Amino acid sequence: MIKFKSVSRVWLAASLIIVLLAAGMAGCGQQADQEKEPAPKTAAEPVTLLVSVAASLTDAAADLEKLYQEEHSNVSFTFNPASSGKLQQQIEQGAPADVFISAAEDKMDALEEKDLIIKETRKDILKNSIVLIVAKDNTTVKGFNDLNNAKGKIALGEPESVPAGKYAQESLTSMNLWDQVQAKAVYAQDVRQVLAYVESGDAEAGIVYKTDAQISDKVKIAAQAEGSTHSSLVYPVAVVKASENQEAARDFVEFLSSDEAQAVFEKYGFTTIE
Repeated sequence: MIKFKSVSRVWLAASLIIVLLAAGMAGCGQQADQEKEPAPKTAAEPVTLLVSVAASLTDAAADLEKLYQEEHSNVSFTFNPASSGKLQQQIEQGAPADVFISAAEDKMDALEEKDLIIKETRKDILKNSIVLIVAKDNTTVKGFNDLNNAKGKIALGEPESVPAGKYAQESLTSMNLWDQVQAKAVYAQDVRQVLAYVESGDAEAGIVYKTDAQISDKVKIAAQAEGSTHSSLVYPVAVVKASENQEAARDFVEFLSSDEAQAVFEKYGFTTIE
């Protein structure tokens, strides 16, 4: 009997050990399964991109924002539309910006020379045209040569800071009209102000981008300047080196070359560069 009891106790102890081991292995298995399961996705951190953009892109920018946010709901935008020269100066003076979209290569060149943009992110994305506009009921000015007969002011962007003004000056100089026009000129701080001057009647004629003329139902295009009369009218974009959101800024710059973004630009009359 003593021997039987000893065997029973040993058997009971062994059974208990087996049960404990099985429970432990089951727990390890559950833990391993839990470790294999992917961690729940966390929402992307909210980002606000500050985009300094040429005034002629104001309308397109609003559409681009909506389109981009369809796939990047965590990204919001603050657009700063102005003349490219003014935006260049702001960035040089340390104003915050993540992305710069210029209407002139020389403004971007100036920032690149001062190492204020990330060079490898720079790319040319758009082209535009320069046109002469008048009020829809104007019958006096039908082309650039008729500017000599204009009775009112002729609105231009300030050539030193507004690319459209620089292109206008170059074209008029090439046509031997600059001296006559300069005597009647009223200068604007950006191309949208030129458009407003003609729309309001404060100027009889103005020189703007073709894309600006197309958004207004108060003006008509009297003539388009030949591309050979002015320097290359290209819009470059780049990430600003001081950006605190460089990853998001780079992604947005890449997005601007996508088929979806190019469709928006073409909607507003721009010519895209592949």
